[in-house]
Amino acid sequence: MTDRDDDEPVLVAYPDGPFLLRGNVKVVGPDGQELPRRRRTVALCRCGKSTLKPYCDGTHKLIGFRTEPEEPGRDARDAAAD
Repeated sequence: MTDRDDDEPVLVAYPDGPFLLRGNVKVVGPDGQELPRRRRTVALCRCGKSTLKPYCDGTHKLIGFRTEPEEPGRDARDAAAD
């Protein structure tokens, strides 16, 4: 592992969940305006269903969002039941 500056932006794809954005970086909306950031690390929606987009609100857990391809013949409800 290498040393890095704490302000260096890092984007981590959390398995079956959001993107975690760490570091000194602006989050900008479609209108070009900077969006509020209250924490140094923020979770960005990856499932597309958050009511707080672009931020994650945990909906990925409710809908059974998976980052791996589903098995043929299975839907998200089957996977969530596992």
